[in-house]
Parts: sequence; structure tokens; C-alpha cells
Amino acid sequence: MMLSQIETLEQLTELQPFEGVEPLAIAPFQHHAPDAHWVVHTQHRMQARASLWWQQTPHYPEHRLGVIGHYAACDEATGVLVLQKAIAELQAQGCTLIVGPMDGNTWRRYRWVSDRGTEPPFFLEPDNPDEWNQHFLAAGFQAFATYSSALNADLTQRDERMVAVGDRLKQQGVRVRSLDLNHFEIELQRIFHLSLTSFQQNLLYSPISEAEFLAQYTPIKPYIQPDLVLLAEQDDALIGYLFAIPDLAQAKRGEAITTAIIKTVAVLPGRTRAGLGGYLVDQGQAIAQSLGYTRVIHALMHDSNTSRNISGRFAQTIRRYTLYGFHEQHS
Repeated sequence: MMLSQIETLEQLTELQPFEGVEPLAIAPFQHHAPDAHWVVHTQHRMQARASLWWQQTPHYPEHRLGVIGHYAACDEATGVLVLQKAIAELQAQGCTLIVGPMDGNTWRRYRWVSDRGTEPPFFLEPDNPDEWNQHFLAAGFQAFATYSSALNADLTQRDERMVAVGDRLKQQGVRVRSLDLNHFEIELQRIFHLSLTSFQQNLLYSPISEAEFLAQYTPIKPYIQPDLVLLAEQDDALIGYLFAIPDLAQAKRGEAITTAIIKTVAVLPGRTRAGLGGYLVDQGQAIAQSLGYTRVIHALMHDSNTSRNISGRFAQTIRRYTLYGFHEQHS
């Protein structure tokens, strides 16, 4: 068994026929630009892999952050081996806090499903083998941040407070409309710029390029139901949005699509916009019900975020996720 660093596309290509763990695809190796990529392997079998970032990483107070992502392992022993190598290299680069799994930043795939519950996976939900959580724990990581998805199975429930909020927002000139698919790229560009501002206070925030943002959302255009994407505007400026999508995983299982998924709610900071996030959620759920949906999933919320408070009134947790952290004092 060998531990090797993959530094070139040629080296990565040589791994593609290997059995065992699927080697990292060429596209994320190129586009996510990890500072290092390590693999555990035998002559013809991949055992584990992980990418490391230490140069362009999110800010975290009083620490230099290292990031581990692109992780996969066939068992705990090889997983711990590649994680320990990653920890050692990141610490050698001066990192004092290491988080994972995260493919470079929070715009990409990050965190593990850590409490699966009984609901099947929903559309666009990241998944992982349950045992990968134990790999990180065995390597010395601890829970750093927790997230959850929640299900509202009764869309007849409405938040009475939102009537007054809606009236106030209308008096302020706020208008809510659905997405215009005929101008999809322009709409996405506006959503991108709002997201950069709205998410700045989020845990481990870092900006991404407009090109990468558009590349993430453009492939799902065929699955978007415009009425489920709400844009809040004031004086022709976008000040908030709600992005929801049908749960196409239900159709893949041969079921009727009865569930809509609220993936993102974002609002420009400011007191005058207080309640806009809750109002968008309330409106989104009402629209979903009018379209024939009977359930709404509030997806992948950080457990301390306002969105978690909004969903908590009517929704029950169905899944939990964990982002792990390793502090140098634990070494």
C-alpha cells in the first residue's frame, strides 16, 4: 500500500482505471485547484483520497484555516491514513484549524450526512457513506458546525405574522415576483451579486467567481419551476430571493412529485428588510401548495441561522449534517 501525491493531470489519468474507490474526476481537480491531492493505493486499487487547500481558504477569526475535501475511502484504516497525512501537511503549511469535508469552499460540496433519519434522499442533496463520519472522528476531528434539513408536511399552516410583514413591505415598495426563465442568465447574475453580499456573515464564507456560480446553476435550468423561485425587488433592485425546486428524486423512485425543496433564502442586510426572509418562505410555501405540492423541505440549514428559526415554526428535522474540525492542540 502506497501514499502518493498527485500533482499532474497525467498522474490523475493513470488512476482512472483503478478498482476500489473512484479516483477524483479531472474536472474538479482542474476547477477546484487544490493545493495538494493525496491518494492511498496499491498497484491497481484505490483505497482513499483527499484534497488539501491552504492558500485560498475561507477566513476564520484567530486561525489560519486549512481545508480537506474530495474525500473518499474504502475503509477506516486507509481513510485515517490519508487524513493524518493531510493534517500533517496542512499543519506544516501553518494551518492552525483544519475543517472538512469541504471541496475548497462552502459554495461547493461540504459536510457529511451524520444522522440520516427515515426520509429518503432528496433532489440535489449530497450523500455519503455513514461510516465516513467515523473516519474523521478516528483521525482526531470533532464536530465543528452542524446543519439540518426539515420537512413541513402540512402546507395549510400559515404564519399569521406574515400578513402584517407583507403589508409593511408593500408600503415600502417591495415587490415579489417569480423567476423569468426567458432571461435566465440575467436573473442568475443578479442572484449571484445579491448572494455575495447576503452571505458575507455566513460561517466560513468566501467569494467565488460569477463564472463558477453560473456553472453550478445553469445545468439545473431544465428542472426549475419558475413559480418556485421568488425575487423580491425594491426600486428595481434585487433585495432578496427564495430558490426552490421540485423534488425530482421522488420521480426517480417512481413516485408522484409531492415535495418542493427550499434550497436558498437570501436577503440584503438592513433593518428595513426585517421579516423579508420569513415572508418569502411563507409565500413560497403557499405557492407550492397552490401548485399541488403537499410538502416542503427546508434544505441544509446551518443550525444557528435565521433560516433555521423560520423553518422551525412548522417543520420537523429529517436529516442532520456535520462539518468537522481539527485544532492543532488535539495533535
